[in-house]
Amino acid sequence: MSIGPYRIDPDDPRAPPQEVWERLTPEERARIVAGLPSEFPVSEAAPPEGDPHFVAKVRTREVLGGFFTRTGRKVCLACELPVYYPGERMFAPDVIAVVGVEPHKRMSWVVSAEGKGLDFALEIHVAGDRRKDLERNVERFARLGIREYFLFDRGRLRLTGWRLAAGRRGYRAILPQQGLFASEVLGLDLRVEEERLRFLHGGTPLPEADEMIAMLERRAQESDVQRTRELQVRAELEQQVAEQSRLLAEETRRREESERQLAEALAELARLRGGPG
Repeated sequence: MSIGPYRIDPDDPRAPPQEVWERLTPEERARIVAGLPSEFPVSEAAPPEGDPHFVAKVRTREVLGGFFTRTGRKVCLACELPVYYPGERMFAPDVIAVVGVEPHKRMSWVVSAEGKGLDFALEIHVAGDRRKDLERNVERFARLGIREYFLFDRGRLRLTGWRLAAGRRGYRAILPQQGLFASEVLGLDLRVEEERLRFLHGGTPLPEADEMIAMLERRAQESDVQRTRELQVRAELEQQVAEQSRLLAEETRRREESERQLAEALAELARLRGGPG
């Protein structure tokens, strides 16, 4: 596909080099972004890795998305979103995060069009050759300036992290502290817990979907119990008020009867005193 001075190769789709991008008109840029594939060429498509891989990446996006929504922080999160750096081969990490941008739906992340590259990348390895994640990605992501890169080895239940130091073009390993790997980009800690990758804020794990559902169900049950107790207390109070009203009415009746009897007695006394003498 040729657009202005640039041609998209369907077998090796790439965004234009930055110097070419800057010479394009806004209309040509928009057509290039729309024309870049949102999936890998068939010759490069990775084999499916099954439920463990799918569940791990989707769970990560849901947990992080829920946290950033609750805290009001703008972070674009995506799973296997095609990423196009200027003149580079397209790639699609399992999970990406870009801080400070609107998290609307995208078909791809074109760095020249967005005006910003990735801040965070996470790969989840389940099976196959680990060299892509442990070697090639480490070199490539550092060269592209991706600030943090984490690898969750689901098969070995091992977590590894790298970060770009200021003024360096190579990664330095993130050393865990008491089993926690700190992510400066996310403002969270990471650790492997049983067979899951967990994210923590202030030492507290972020709740996952099943945990959120269980918590809401527990709160609903507690709310039902509380409501039942409140209804019982209300019924007891109403019963007490009714009993007090009955006693007050009975006391009023007795007082009125006593006053009537006293009036009759006084009347009889007056009659007797006023008789013939």
